[in-house]
Amino acid sequence: MLSTAVFPGRYTQGAGALAELSEAVSGLGSKVLVIAGRTAREKLVPQIKLAHALGAFGGECSDEEIARLAALGQGCDVVVAMGGGKVIDTAKAVAHQLRARSVIVPTIASTDAPCSAVSVSYTPEGAFKRYLFLPRNPDLVLVDTEVIARSPVRLLVAGMGDALSTWFEADSCRRSRSRNQCGGQATGAAYALARLCYDTILEYGQSARLACEARVVTPALEHVVEANTLLSGLGFESAGLAAAHSIHNGLTRLKAAQHTYHGEKVAVGVQAGLFLTDRPGAQIGEVYGFCESVGLPTTLADLGLQDPDLALVARTACAEGETIHHEAGGVTPEQVTAALATADAYGHRRKKGRSAST
Repeated sequence: MLSTAVFPGRYTQGAGALAELSEAVSGLGSKVLVIAGRTAREKLVPQIKLAHALGAFGGECSDEEIARLAALGQGCDVVVAMGGGKVIDTAKAVAHQLRARSVIVPTIASTDAPCSAVSVSYTPEGAFKRYLFLPRNPDLVLVDTEVIARSPVRLLVAGMGDALSTWFEADSCRRSRSRNQCGGQATGAAYALARLCYDTILEYGQSARLACEARVVTPALEHVVEANTLLSGLGFESAGLAAAHSIHNGLTRLKAAQHTYHGEKVAVGVQAGLFLTDRPGAQIGEVYGFCESVGLPTTLADLGLQDPDLALVARTACAEGETIHHEAGGVTPEQVTAALATADAYGHRRKKGRSAST
């Protein structure tokens, strides 16, 4: 197996970066389709000095939405995404269908979607459907941290939940010598970036949350935005996915959990994965302590789940082709069910311990 790593063409991050968009896009093409979520349409699109057609995102990254927007963008040679993860994944797929260049302008730092050549497709109802592997990464990812600082704090925290999985899944793929998301063996650089992602959010996560609460840009916020967006994106794609994202996919089958964010469900997947893969107690405590410190869920109830069908979650997580099979030794639905139940019980025990101490 050949070692393989992929990267976006260019990554730009900082306060005021949005001012660079028009010039950057002009170097890529002349006919532009901007696909924007509601908030971006209201607050950011009016600021950009760019002749474009506007595609209003319909709310779900589905085959139907991708086809609708691709039809709207016929003749365009650049697709610009402005919004969150599902807007971004939709726009990447649309750009592929149009054979257009892609520019990603995330308005939140809640997922690692901006840098990757992967789109996650859902049903119109919001249940996970499949991964769409695209032949190229975005040409430009432009992250204005002033925009991120004004976004809801919960979304930044959800991004830390997604980033939290990067090292653990990369390490699982390393141990089992599994393929990464671009079909090859991970490079040492990919593993190093995945580890840096983990170390960064642990070091700066609480401070970044405080900055976002104050709606200001600080070095800590810059560090965490980079971890959530660039380091996690490079790490998951070039080092690989494993249990956490498969468990996330299983959780999307539960209607009560569909209102929660991707990274929140991934964080619960990480916690279950700790018990599934027999991680040491000190590391389990470290992960739960981090999640508690920034406000990530640590129990199924935190996802709004009461007496959930864990067997359904586990069967979905273990479906053929799921990345949970990158874990060493093989994984069964029964093991996943047990890991979810144990992780939930551990989270509840810690909550009770904190309540007793106060």
